[in-house]
Amino acid sequence: MYDIAHWRQVLARNPDLIKYLTPRLTPYIPHAPTPKQTAFLLLNCREALFGGAAGGGKSDALLDAALQYVDVPGYSALILRRTYADLSLPNAIMDRAAMWLSPTDAQWNDKTKTWLFPSGATLTFGYLQTERDKYRYQGTAFQFIAFDELTQFLMSQYTYLFSRLQPKHGVNVPLRMRAATNPGGVGGEWVKQRFLVEGRQHGRIFIPSSLADNPYIDNIQYELSLAELDPVTRRQLLEGDWDASYEGGLFKREWFKVVESAPSKLRRVRYWDLASTEPSSANPDPDWTVGALVGRDANNDWYVLDIQRFRLSPQRVEQLIRQTAEADGQAVEIRMEEEPGSAGRAQIEHYARSVLQGFHFKGVRPTGDKLTRAKPLASQAEAGRMFLLRGAWITEFLNELSVFPYGGHDDQVDALSGAYSELVEAKRSVVVARATGLW
Repeated sequence: MYDIAHWRQVLARNPDLIKYLTPRLTPYIPHAPTPKQTAFLLLNCREALFGGAAGGGKSDALLDAALQYVDVPGYSALILRRTYADLSLPNAIMDRAAMWLSPTDAQWNDKTKTWLFPSGATLTFGYLQTERDKYRYQGTAFQFIAFDELTQFLMSQYTYLFSRLQPKHGVNVPLRMRAATNPGGVGGEWVKQRFLVEGRQHGRIFIPSSLADNPYIDNIQYELSLAELDPVTRRQLLEGDWDASYEGGLFKREWFKVVESAPSKLRRVRYWDLASTEPSSANPDPDWTVGALVGRDANNDWYVLDIQRFRLSPQRVEQLIRQTAEADGQAVEIRMEEEPGSAGRAQIEHYARSVLQGFHFKGVRPTGDKLTRAKPLASQAEAGRMFLLRGAWITEFLNELSVFPYGGHDDQVDALSGAYSELVEAKRSVVVARATGLW
C-alpha cells in the first residue's frame, strides 16, 4: 500500500495525471466530491451503480452526476424514485436539489418537477410507482437517467428506461444510466445479479461506498441510529452486505415452480386483503391492497394465477377491484378479509351492494394468527404442489414470501393464505356433502 507522500511524488512527476483524475464539474455542484463519488463521476461506461452501505453519499453522487453537463445546451437529465412520496420527503433527492439550486440562476417548474438552466439544459424528477408508470416517459429522450434506491424498482421498469436514453443532435455528452442503492428490498436479487455477479463482463461498474467514505456525515451518530435495526437490516445498511438475508423459516423460493400455462378446469378464488393507503411523507411505505387469484385442480395441485397489488385511495381501490372482477369473469369466486367489529361488516356490505354486486362475493373473518394460517400453504409448496403462472408479479411475490414472517410486508402472504383456506373449505364441503348423500 502506497502512502500519500508516494502519490504526491507520482503526481509531481506526471502532472497530466491530475487531468485524468479530476471529473467534469459545474458551478451547480456546491461541494467537493468524496473520493468514491469522484470515481463514480469519472466513469464513462453506460451503466454504473453507486452505494452499498447507508450514509455513503449515494444521493449526492447521483445529483452530482446529473449536474455534470447542465452547462451544455439541450442536455436532459432524469432522476427517478419509486414513488412521489419518496421524492418529496425532506432531505430526499428532490429536496436536496432545491437546496443546491435555489440560490443559483436555475429556474424551477413545480408543475413538471423540472429545473431549467440558462444553457437550456433540464433536470427532471419523476417516479415509477407501478409497472404502468414507465409508459409515462414514452416519447421522451434523456442523456442521463438515474434511479435512486434501485432495489425498490422492478427490473422491467429499469430496463425499459434504457429506451428513453437517447442521443440528441448537437448535444455532445455521454449517454449514462446511473443508480444508487443499499442491498435488500424487492429488487435486491436482480440488482446484485446485474451489477455484482455479471457486472464487469457486461461493462457495468459498481462503486461501493460506506459511512467511512463520507466526511460530510456524523459517522458515530449515524452508526448509533443503525444499531437500533434488526441484525440483517443493520448488516445491509451499515456494512453494505449484499449476502445478508432473513431466514424466514417458512417458505423457500425453490419450492415454487413457474409454469407457462395452467389447467383449464380449476376452481378459482380471488381473495382480497384490503390494507393499503397512499404513500405519504408521514408514512412513505404503507401496506398494500392485494388480490390473490388461486386455483386448485382435481389432483390437489395449487396454481397462483395472478397477484394484483397497489397502494391507492379507497375510491381507486374500489375501481380496480371491480375492474379485476370483470377481467376474472363470473366463474371466479371473490372473497375479502373482514375486519373485526361493525366497521368491518359495513365495509363488506358496501362492497357487496355497491362494488361487486352480481359477483359471487362474501367477506371472510380469518381465524388464528398470520403464521398459523400460512403454514398449511407452506406444506403444499414444500411438497411441490404449488405452481406460479408466469407474470411480472412473481419477483415481488417471492421476495415477500422468502422473508416471511420477518419482512416489512406480509399482505401477499395474507391474501394467498385466505384464498388457500377458501379453496380447502370448498373442497371439504363437497366431500362432506358426498359422504352424507347430499351431493
